[in-house]
Amino acid sequence: MRDNERVTSATRQPETPASTVPPRLIATDLDGTLLRDDKSVSPRTVAALAAAEEAGIEVFFVTGRPARWMDVVSEHVHGHGLAICGNGAAVVDLHGGPGTHRFVKVRELARGNALDAVRLLRDAAPGTVYAIEQTYGFNQEPDYPKLHMEIPDILLSAEELLDPSGPLADEPVLKILAFHPTLDPDAFLTLARYALGDRVNVTRSSPSALLEISGPDVSKASTLALCCAERGVSHEEVVAFGDMPNDVEMLTWAGRSYAMGNAHPEVVSAASGRTVANNDDGVAVVIEELLGRLP
Repeated sequence: MRDNERVTSATRQPETPASTVPPRLIATDLDGTLLRDDKSVSPRTVAALAAAEEAGIEVFFVTGRPARWMDVVSEHVHGHGLAICGNGAAVVDLHGGPGTHRFVKVRELARGNALDAVRLLRDAAPGTVYAIEQTYGFNQEPDYPKLHMEIPDILLSAEELLDPSGPLADEPVLKILAFHPTLDPDAFLTLARYALGDRVNVTRSSPSALLEISGPDVSKASTLALCCAERGVSHEEVVAFGDMPNDVEMLTWAGRSYAMGNAHPEVVSAASGRTVANNDDGVAVVIEELLGRLP
């Protein structure tokens, strides 16, 4: 990783002793972490993921992306073929391939909490506009900018989109996206967490002032912990990778964790180790080292 123009290896920070527990599960973020900036998965990374699965280590993709954006890695799943999407709001089976993903677990955002969050954040940060992510649909307010790779299904106010008796009431809400046109991204996150309290979980993964709002106990870490418990995998046996604030809880929870060379400062502080940047195949570098130390 580039640190004061010096490249360091994918090892733990000196103050943290190396774990002696063999890894059983690798949990990796996608954008800015596993994927290169052009959204590709490098041949080296593909080979490292396959080698990990061959060695009996499960690989979980843990991302803020919705299920319908997982085609970029669907062909690279092995074994269980599961991914955690929407910052922990859904566990998705990718085995069917593009367009046929199946929801295994949904941790929805209650509409009452969602409506409270919209109202409180409008008051705290005037000018905030919203989009609503559901299991199969994406809808937004008319003034919400074109930030995503798709056309919204419906243009209505957030209050109408979240109305328990409205046109979208039958489909679970996974998260709210809140965008502000002028606020600093980190300042917006701090403001929102203070204004919304424990009604919801608020994080960010975008370089713009775009927040992601989920259920109060929903995060990458909490859903990963549930999946690990189902498999009898302890947190000490998990190796995690990330680059943005929405990865912090997962990196803190995992027994071993790595901040990418391009990571946000909060991520660097949270992780127990550091690797090189996503464009330099930082995840693959660590996996290769881990596999090289297996008996």
